[in-house]
Amino acid sequence: MPHPAPIRDAATVILLRETPQGPSVLMGRRGARAAFMPSKYVFPGGALDPVDATVPFAAPLPAHHADRFGDKAGPLAACAIRELWEETGQILGRPADWPDAPPGWRGFARSGHRPDAAALVPVFRAVTPPGQSRRFDARFFLARAERLASDPDDFTRAEDELAHLHWVPLARSDALDLPRITQLALRELRARLDDPDPARPVPFFHGTMEQDTPL
Repeated sequence: MPHPAPIRDAATVILLRETPQGPSVLMGRRGARAAFMPSKYVFPGGALDPVDATVPFAAPLPAHHADRFGDKAGPLAACAIRELWEETGQILGRPADWPDAPPGWRGFARSGHRPDAAALVPVFRAVTPPGQSRRFDARFFLARAERLASDPDDFTRAEDELAHLHWVPLARSDALDLPRITQLALRELRARLDDPDPARPVPFFHGTMEQDTPL
């Protein structure tokens, strides 16, 4: 019997923008040959890298959010911002010199910014169900497009992991080929737009179970 896939910490960014078509989110399509969720439309995100624990923020994750994560607060926030940069070329940061940026962050540093974790709001958590080739304990962060330090329509600095990057109106998102977890995250986003109470619990999906829990 093959060993079950280990569960890796991961972070994802739901980038929200007001457009003439209504509230929209930035999404892209994974490659047809991708080992995980091939051909699916997803938010930018990925696995935590050890270097994410070394990142100095221009502004940290607010304490009332950071308390949900304990020691993982900084690394997960950094992971979310790094993955957004790598997969879309978008900069969630503030102008600052960063001459000693570690590998994996040097392109971001050359843009003249340090990461801005204060722009992130934790809204969702999900663990990949058993039986998948890769499993993640993914924390989803919401960020508003107006907090970007980059042109929200410029994807020229993106790596090639996601194709067809574009702003998807929430009203049309169900027409895309979405993973189940992405559908659930969008459901939570819509609920938050209707009920913006900052004390709203964060749903946690683990397998087929749903509960409200600290992250």
